[in-house]
Amino acid sequence: MSIAEPTPQDLPPDPADALTQQLARMRTAFLQAEVPDAAARRADLARLNAAVMAAREDIVAAISADFGNRAREETLAAEVFVVISAIRHARRHLRRWMRPQRRRVDQVFLPARARLEPQPLGVVGIISPWNYPVNLALSPLVAALAAGNRVMLKPSELTPRTADLLANLLGRLYPPEQVAVVTGDAGVGAAFSGLPFDHLLFTGSTAVGRKVMHAAAGGLTPVTLELGGKSPTIVGPGADPGRAVRAIVQGKLFNAGQTCIAPDYLLVPRARVDEVAGLALRTAAEFHPRLVGNKGYTAIVNDRHAARLDALVEDAVGKGATVRRPDLAAEDETAARTERKLPLTVLTGVSDDMAVMREEIFGPLLPIVPYDDLAAALDYVNARPRPLALYLFDDDRATVDHVLAHTWSGGVCINETLLHAGVEDLPFGGIGDSGMGAYHGREGFETFSHLKPVLRQARLNGTWMMRPPYGRWSRLALRLMLGRGAA
Repeated sequence: MSIAEPTPQDLPPDPADALTQQLARMRTAFLQAEVPDAAARRADLARLNAAVMAAREDIVAAISADFGNRAREETLAAEVFVVISAIRHARRHLRRWMRPQRRRVDQVFLPARARLEPQPLGVVGIISPWNYPVNLALSPLVAALAAGNRVMLKPSELTPRTADLLANLLGRLYPPEQVAVVTGDAGVGAAFSGLPFDHLLFTGSTAVGRKVMHAAAGGLTPVTLELGGKSPTIVGPGADPGRAVRAIVQGKLFNAGQTCIAPDYLLVPRARVDEVAGLALRTAAEFHPRLVGNKGYTAIVNDRHAARLDALVEDAVGKGATVRRPDLAAEDETAARTERKLPLTVLTGVSDDMAVMREEIFGPLLPIVPYDDLAAALDYVNARPRPLALYLFDDDRATVDHVLAHTWSGGVCINETLLHAGVEDLPFGGIGDSGMGAYHGREGFETFSHLKPVLRQARLNGTWMMRPPYGRWSRLALRLMLGRGAA
């Protein structure tokens, strides 16, 4: 029996075709419209501010449903507040960011004047991840709109309810030629990353970031990659262990460790390993004495990610690590597993051949690596890919200055974790394997702008001296340009 060849109508639609057509419509609209002035951009941002505030409980519910449970307080702080803060900051400073920047002109070009004029790039692509599905979608959107661009946004398929919420919310606020939300699976994401945007921002894993950069290279699309990696936390010799551990555990358990800048592993003076491990477990039990039914403790996003974390622990134990967990109130461990609630798990006796020390953890596992002196700790950090964040706990100014000068990371937080990413006037971005480029605040505006160099020459100037045919005047001009003895 022969099988008929499928007709074009029988084949599934190619997502690349629909995406290409959408991009073409947006680019045409961008080229035909006037560049939005400051008032229009501030109005666009004000509408987004009002919509996010009005939808904040819907955002809480959607993200919690996607995760199985997400602490309401964490969503309001890390999703809603961060976006609102970005909008307020951009609206407050936008007129100043949009002003041309005067640049100096060498005396031989006088009386010319030079400046940089910020200009929108055009149509920007944003690919956002699942772990902070509103913050990491809307924060770059704020920067792109502030710069006067049009935006295509691809949210993660792993948080489908939140993706639908974003599509509905943004669809009510902006025409599709200005902001378009594209939903779909990884195949749609792959087609999206290959579109010839004027700029593409991707937030996600280093492995996927490499694929996105490869796809974008076909169209020479400039990219900003916000990746992750293993962010080290150094408990310095001058640290207060109690204060340090409370901040570390808070940062590690926030969003159940599913944060690209979560403290990934600790570097602790060898004599303090047991003390720090015990403090971490007691602090975790104090923060969350129960897991089952605890609405304030976020679940692992899905079964696959929970199984991956279990595999990391099993691999470490099989290779000699010791596992310690907090002494929680009596509860059904099976019920906690059903809710995908994983307790803080401290790992000591770890080694470099363990997967937990090679892969980004993205969960509530906390390996502790002992060190004998600070130089050894810095050597350990610098021998590995450059991280998105580095945390140092120490009150000695000389130690802090030394660590800042002798380590490389996307950002640094001293005596705290996570908070530097919420300071809107600090650029956020990685270095090396943890990413390239940055956004937030002015740096976000400039990431999505072309700072166009403009030189304006006066009617009366001396450029005639260097016009052919060359002779006495050109020799004089060259002596002025190059110095005495030249030409």
